[in-house]
Amino acid sequence: MAKMRAIEAAVHILIKEGVDTAFGVPGAAINPLYAAMKKIGGIRHLLARHVEGASHMAEGYTRARAGNIGVCIGTSGPAGTDMITGLYSAAADSIPILCITGQAPRSRLHKEDFQAVDIKEIARPVAKWATTVMEPAQLPGALQQAFHLMRSGRPGPVLLDLPFDVQMAEIDFDPETYQPLGVFKPAASRAQLEKALAMLIESERPLIVAGGGVINANASTLLTTFAEIVQVPVIPTLMGWGCIPDDHPLMAGMAGLQTSHRYGNATLLAADFVFGIGNRWANRHTGSIDVYTAGRKFVHIDIEPTQIGRVFAPDFGIVSDAASALTLLIEIAREWQEQGRLPTRPQWLAGCQQRKNSMLRRSNHSDRPIKPMRVYEEMNRFFGKNTRYVSTIGLSQIAAAQFLHVYHPRNWINCGQAGPLGWTIPAAIGAKVADPSTAVVAISGDYDFQFMLEELAVGAQFRVPYIHVLVNNSYLGLIRQAQRQFDIDYCVQLSFENINAPELGSYGVDHVRVVEGLGCKAVRVRDPEQLAAGLAEAQQLMELHAVPVVVEVILERVTNIAMGAEINAINEFEDIIDLPV
Repeated sequence: MAKMRAIEAAVHILIKEGVDTAFGVPGAAINPLYAAMKKIGGIRHLLARHVEGASHMAEGYTRARAGNIGVCIGTSGPAGTDMITGLYSAAADSIPILCITGQAPRSRLHKEDFQAVDIKEIARPVAKWATTVMEPAQLPGALQQAFHLMRSGRPGPVLLDLPFDVQMAEIDFDPETYQPLGVFKPAASRAQLEKALAMLIESERPLIVAGGGVINANASTLLTTFAEIVQVPVIPTLMGWGCIPDDHPLMAGMAGLQTSHRYGNATLLAADFVFGIGNRWANRHTGSIDVYTAGRKFVHIDIEPTQIGRVFAPDFGIVSDAASALTLLIEIAREWQEQGRLPTRPQWLAGCQQRKNSMLRRSNHSDRPIKPMRVYEEMNRFFGKNTRYVSTIGLSQIAAAQFLHVYHPRNWINCGQAGPLGWTIPAAIGAKVADPSTAVVAISGDYDFQFMLEELAVGAQFRVPYIHVLVNNSYLGLIRQAQRQFDIDYCVQLSFENINAPELGSYGVDHVRVVEGLGCKAVRVRDPEQLAAGLAEAQQLMELHAVPVVVEVILERVTNIAMGAEINAINEFEDIIDLPV
């Protein structure tokens, strides 16, 4: 049996588990891991400028490609606490990332040692598992268990805390004989799915609501195939957007209070049956349960048992991985199709299409300063169908979800539940590193952009090219809009007269100069008729220099984006278009 340091065994295990990239910031308590990575090789490391940024890079890396697990590394103390937001974000959206922290030696854990904090207890509420490895010989098993847990059942993040002396101790370990543990995923029975399908075909106006679990299970093709066999329209959730192409005849739009389409909400309200799969009935999707469920029956399929009935009790619940459930549903549906048991609903399908083609919001504004809707209209025209969009929170993200189009799974990467400001830049970098062949376009408001803009230097240093559309209204726009109910506009202004950039007027921060100072390129657009040219210039700069390129669009200061407290009571502040069909 080979003898090596426990941390060297850990690096061998990371590689055996499929890890070839890590994001992090070295420090004294985690230097043994960096020494082992340098000695053994096989893992590319990107040096973040902030450990929270590294955790979001790891999350973007996981989300971009099926099977990926992003790894974030930091030292003891504040590095671990910096990771907490990343752990929360990943846990909330069922995303597996592995966070590894250094720790003070075991003998000094109780002595309030420098940068010693009980990070496992801090992380436990926002991680699938968080532990401090107290015995060197347990480190291989802890890593093996970490990957098993991240991949099994509902995916989620894990934090491993490694005392310095545990890392340095010698253990017996043979890398050649290491094997990952098998992954557990619950699977629905045929009887369960036959009952669910029978309930669907008995309904007159059924819908499928497809959540992020479909994408996590790499089951988007299965979902589309099932919908096509049973001829039932699909409403993806924000996390499921892309599981069926936006231009597919059965794509009925998104429903919800903010990131929704007028036609999506109208179709859901017209439905009498909802077949939910891989979703969790998030409140930004449902609004109040009374309105959402009135007059409708529900089937709910989810990988996590405790999600069934958590928000409301479905008429029938099934615990299952989305891919295995859809595989068997397709088999049953095809059998029933051959037997003539599947009904056709031409009027219902035609009504869904009519709403989709007629209940629209206007986006072709020519105002100056620019209205945000025009930005997304131009983005739809300029970027190809395989573009991967990355965004987190704010009016920029809400408007993007209302106006952009997504055609493939994993091409809408969004921090749906936690929504931490600053997430977008590092997540976009992680996504581009994971899949360099797919164009990445990030979307931020100015406040999200300013939170972690230092991570652009990572994109410059490591040559990670992507385009970042920065819509700048010099406001905390979403919070300003929420303050309307209190009749205030308080502490949400980002505008000021920049003494170094008087040409900006009251728009404050000179983002172009800051971006260029970080080693990237930037373009500023003020005229709606110049948006396409600005995007084209950004594309050329990105291809020439292989760095992130920011397109700053100067928006009108105040735009209220459509949203409401109920799916049947959305406030439409801007023009809508009801087209005859």
